[in-house]
Amino acid sequence: MIQRATAAALFPPPSYSHASVVEAGTRLAFLAGAVPLDADGRLVGEGDPVLQAQQVIANLRVQLQTVGSDLAHVAATDVYVVSSDPAVLSTVWEVVEASELIAGPHASTLVGVACLGYTGQLVEITAIAVVPEEVAA
Repeated sequence: MIQRATAAALFPPPSYSHASVVEAGTRLAFLAGAVPLDADGRLVGEGDPVLQAQQVIANLRVQLQTVGSDLAHVAATDVYVVSSDPAVLSTVWEVVEASELIAGPHASTLVGVACLGYTGQLVEITAIAVVPEEVAA
């Protein structure tokens, strides 16, 4: 369903692919940014990008389940982290690597930003995923 490719002529990425290709006719889900809020709208992990990244992945999982997909079917993500410090970005990426997102591995971009939409928010992830066809019973 998803063909993942890494260009041999480029520096090999550590745990993601350079590109993901999906054949025409496949259903795709374009997900809004998953944020580190709990079901009551409270920020999880104030000041802690690792805890926030874990909550973001959990929320992304729920978003995907809602449309009939899962983390393993994610073709691409953009990971936003409020920081200009590569070490902080790396700690968030370690959370991504520990999740089922790496089952692909998917194509991804990790970006340090000045701020995000909620007060105290440090991490957000947007995603594009394949919605697999239902298997006939």
